[in-house]
Amino acid sequence: MGMPRMTLQTQLVLRALLEDPARQRYGLELCELAGLPSGTIYPILARLEQVGWLDSTWEDPALYQDAGRPRRRFYRITEQGAEQARDALARAYRSRKQPLPGWAAARPLADGGA
Repeated sequence: MGMPRMTLQTQLVLRALLEDPARQRYGLELCELAGLPSGTIYPILARLEQVGWLDSTWEDPALYQDAGRPRRRFYRITEQGAEQARDALARAYRSRKQPLPGWAAARPLADGGA
């Protein structure tokens, strides 16, 4: 099992999956939860599945045919994937808490205004 790149988008997808780790979610549902477009979500889901953090299954044909819509692929974070995702998110959070370099720190305005 490897470690996916921890981009901000990957972190948003993982947070959405960790809201309810036992629940299966389909791609467009994850798009809404993470606030990302499908062209961003699906490659992330594929990478997370490749490293073993996610399992996926296809919806039963009777369900989508009766509903008259395309077939959905459901994703669920694995138990081990959830543990590793929590660790990775904690590391990413800690790394953002580092002090800003001097050039990035907010400076007061010269005229004293807001």
